[in-house]
Amino acid sequence: MATNAFAAGAYAAIQNIGAKGGLAEAPPLSTPPQGGNFGSLLSSTLDSISEAGHRTDAQAMTVVGGKANVVDVVTAVAESETALQTLVAVRDRVISAYEEIMRMQI
Repeated sequence: MATNAFAAGAYAAIQNIGAKGGLAEAPPLSTPPQGGNFGSLLSSTLDSISEAGHRTDAQAMTVVGGKANVVDVVTAVAESETALQTLVAVRDRVISAYEEIMRMQI
């Protein structure tokens, strides 16, 4: 699935080069807060995933209005899908770690 997101992003970047006459900058990925704890890292990651979902929704609404480029929508959906898959993988690892801790003998 990451290959699809990469391909869609590359296609959008190439299309933007022709449209704007230069490279279009991708939105920066959120970075974890320096010196923060796990809770703040998790919170910022959830906020980032939520923002990706909102961007996807906004792109979908502009397509409904007939004003958006399909490539932008595909890119937004791919980014949102990747973020959600990452969230599910982290959730699975947290549950696995919790279960491992519960199995430890005291």
